[in-house]
Amino acid sequence: MLLLCVLVLFLLKKRFFDTTDYKALLAEGAIIVDVRSPAEFSGGYIENSLNIPVGELMNKLEYLKDKNQTIITCCASGMRSGAAKQLLVAKGYTNVINGGGWSSLNTKIK
Repeated sequence: MLLLCVLVLFLLKKRFFDTTDYKALLAEGAIIVDVRSPAEFSGGYIENSLNIPVGELMNKLEYLKDKNQTIITCCASGMRSGAAKQLLVAKGYTNVINGGGWSSLNTKIK
């Protein structure tokens, strides 16, 4: 039950209190990595985002060569993108941001 409450608070915080200027980050060269499955991605995505499913991320790091580039992860709800952020940080990426759900992120950058 506690885990569920923490999850709900995290999602609410990310959705309603996120003050990150994603539009500015993209203008400065950030990339968006959508970690949903290809089937989910084909149902809708953010323009110019890179689709690397979270389960394949460690095997496709060659697409993310600059470990200092800002990487914004996204998925359906923010859970997988949070896991992707942790994986990338563990591999030495220095500027990774969990953008949460792709649809919400898409609204924030328009």
